Amino acid sequence: MNNGATLRMLDRADKEVMKLTRADIGAVYEFMHKFRHNPENPGLSLKALNGDSRLMSARVNKDYRALLLHIVERDYLLVAVKHRGEVYDDLSRYAYRINRITGGIEVVDLGPVGDSIIGRVVPPEPEIASVPAREPLFAAYTDRQLLELGVSEPLLPQIRALTAEAQLLELLDRAPQLTTDVLFALFDGTPYDAVLQQVTEPVRADDQVDPDDFETAVERPATQVTSDDEALQAMLGEAFERWQIFLHPTQRKLVEHPYRGPARVGGGPGTGKTIVALHRVAHLARQLPPGADKPILLTTFNRNLAADLRTRLMALGGQELVSRVDIINIDRLASRVVAEAKAGGGRRVVDDNQVPDLWAAFLVETGESGWEAEFLAAEWTQVILGQVLTSRTDYFKARRPQRGRRLTRIERDQVWQLTERFTNWLESRGVWTWRQVAQRAARLEMDRTAAHPGTLSGESSGGFYRPRYRHVVVDEAQDLSAAHWKMLRAMVAPGPDDMFLTGDTHQRIYDNHVTLGSLGVNIRGRASRLTLSYRTTRQILADALEIMTGEVYDDLDGGEEDLAGYRSLLRGNRPTFRGAATWAQERELVIEQLRDWGRPTDGSVAVCVPTREMATEVIASLEADGLPVAEIGPDGPKQPDGVHVGTMHRFKGLEYQRMIIAGVADGLVPRQIINRYRDTDPKRYQRERQRDRSLLFVAATRPRDELAVFWHGTPSPFLTSRLVQRQQP
Repeated sequence: MNNGATLRMLDRADKEVMKLTRADIGAVYEFMHKFRHNPENPGLSLKALNGDSRLMSARVNKDYRALLLHIVERDYLLVAVKHRGEVYDDLSRYAYRINRITGGIEVVDLGPVGDSIIGRVVPPEPEIASVPAREPLFAAYTDRQLLELGVSEPLLPQIRALTAEAQLLELLDRAPQLTTDVLFALFDGTPYDAVLQQVTEPVRADDQVDPDDFETAVERPATQVTSDDEALQAMLGEAFERWQIFLHPTQRKLVEHPYRGPARVGGGPGTGKTIVALHRVAHLARQLPPGADKPILLTTFNRNLAADLRTRLMALGGQELVSRVDIINIDRLASRVVAEAKAGGGRRVVDDNQVPDLWAAFLVETGESGWEAEFLAAEWTQVILGQVLTSRTDYFKARRPQRGRRLTRIERDQVWQLTERFTNWLESRGVWTWRQVAQRAARLEMDRTAAHPGTLSGESSGGFYRPRYRHVVVDEAQDLSAAHWKMLRAMVAPGPDDMFLTGDTHQRIYDNHVTLGSLGVNIRGRASRLTLSYRTTRQILADALEIMTGEVYDDLDGGEEDLAGYRSLLRGNRPTFRGAATWAQERELVIEQLRDWGRPTDGSVAVCVPTREMATEVIASLEADGLPVAEIGPDGPKQPDGVHVGTMHRFKGLEYQRMIIAGVADGLVPRQIINRYRDTDPKRYQRERQRDRSLLFVAATRPRDELAVFWHGTPSPFLTSRLVQRQQP
C-alpha cells in the first residue's frame, strides 16, 4: 500500500523559510521529504487546527510548525512555516479562500499592520512619512470595485484602515500577489479602468470559478506553487533565484498557454520577458517525445545574450533540458546554414557597421558620384538584403518602409545596378557582411522548404524531409532583421506553438524595423504584454519613462506600442542628475559619486558612456584614482569584479545594483551627426533619434537600486526640464 502524499509549496511560504537559519531550512526540507513519504508519520504530528478540516499543522522541529492546506485526499499545500507559538496562539489571523477573479488559492495573514515586516522594502522618504493622510488611501473605491479588481476579500477591513504609505507597504508585503499589484497601481494614480485592463484581466481565470473547488484551484496559474523535489531542494539551499522556481501568474499563464500559431510577449525592461522565454522553452521541452535531437531553437541577436541564455537555461532545467535545445545567436545560426550548404566561398565576414565605409571606398574606386554612400548602404542592407530580394523585378515591387526618400523607377534601376557591382566588388576582396550571410541563409532555407511543399503541414511529401525545428523561441525579437525572420519562418512548419517571441521595441538599439505579418509571422490576436518590473525601483522607473516622453514606437506588426501601466513594486532613492562645465570635470563627478557609494569593486556598479573614446578616458580616470576596472566588451565584462565600464550598446541584457550614465549631453545623446538628416531625410532623422533615445532608456533601466545621470555643457534634449532642474548643486 502506498502511503505517500503530494506536497506542494506556495510561493509566499518560501519568504518565511528563507528567513530561517540554515539548520532550520534543512529541517524544512527534511520535513517535506518525510511528509511526502508518509504524512501519517507520528513524528510529524499532522492535525487539523481549531476544528477546521482543511487548515492543518505539522511538526517541522521543536520550534517550527508547517501550516498546511488540505486540498483533496492525500494532496496538501504548504502555505507557511511559523513558530509553534504563533501557529497555536492566534489561529484567527489566518484566512484562506479561492479568489473569484483568478481562481487561485490565497492564504493571508490577517495580523495587524505593525505586527511584522517581511521582505525587501525601503522605508519611505521622511518628508512623505511625516505628512499624515487626510483620509483613507482607498476611500475613492467601493468594496465591490476592489473585489472586482481581484483584491483579497479577507483583507478589506485592513485596506480600509490604511492612511499612510508606510502602512500600505507593510500590508502588501504579506498580501497575495494580485492584491499587491492592484493596490500599488491604484496608489500610483492609475485609473480604475486601466488597472482592470492591465493588471486584473491578464490573470482572470479562463473558466468558471467554483469557490469551493480547491482541487481545480491548485492547478490554476494564479496558485503559484512548485512540487518538484529537486527544485525545492535547490531553492531551500539558495542555489536558485526565485524566478527559476516561481512565476508571476501573468507570466505562468503565457508560458503554459497553447497557441494556434506565432505568439509575442512584449513589456518594458525588467518585466521578465527573458524569464518567460526560458520557461516557455522548458514547457515545450517537457512535451517532447524521447530523443537525442534538438527540436527547439532558442535564439537572440546578441552573442553574449545567447551565452547568458544557455547559462540560465542550464540553471533552470539542467543538462537534460539543454540537450534538447539549440541555443545560438541569430547571425551564427545563419552562418551555420551557409556553411552547411558550402555557400560562403571561404569569405571573411565583416561587421555591418563597416558597410558605409565599404560603400564609400567602392564609390571612390569606381568614380560614381551620383549617390551618397550612406544612402546606398542603408538601401542595400535594409531593403535589398533585409527583404531577401534577389532580382531587379523583386526590388522594383518592394515596399521601402522607414526609408524616407522616394525613388523613381529609373533611380531604382540605378541603385540595383550599383548594388550588383558592389557585391561583386566585395566578393573580389574575399569579404561579405553579416547582412549578406543572413540573406543567403534565408534564401537557402526558403528554397529548401519550397522544394518540399509538405512542410506546410510539418510533413514531407517525399517522406525524407522535415523542418529543422518543431518550436522556435526568440528573445529580444525587436533586434532581428527581415532576413532573419524569413530564415526562421522557413525553419519551422506553421502550426500550433511554432514560434514564441519576446521583446520590446522601446529597447531597439539596431536599425531593424519589420512588420512581422508581411514576413509570414502572424501574431495578430496572440500578442500579450507584461507591465510589472522586477528589476528597478519605482523612482528610477518614473525617470526612465520620462526620458521616453513624446516618442511613438511600433509593435512589430504595423501598430503602435506604449508603456502604459508599466510599474514597479520596489522603492528606493530618487536618481541623481548633475551637470558639469567640461568633460574632465564630469569625470570628477563620476569619481565623487563612486566615493559616495563606498567605492564598491565587486562588480555591482557600472559606468556607462556614449562612445568608446569616452569609455577609455573614464577607465583611465578610475584607474588613476586607484579603482580596479573591468571593460565591457562584445561578450560582456572581461572580468566579474571591479567597476564595469562600457558604451551604451554593451549594456543590453546586463543588470547592476548601482549605475552612472555619463556624457548625457546634447551632441552625444543624440549624436550630432544625425542632424544632417533633419532636412534631407526627416524619416531617417526621426528613426536615428529614436534609436539613441532607446539606448539611453536601456541604460537607465539597468540599475536595481540607484542611478546617477551626468552631463557636461548642454544636457541632452531627452532629459526633460524637470529632470535637469532637479540636479544637485
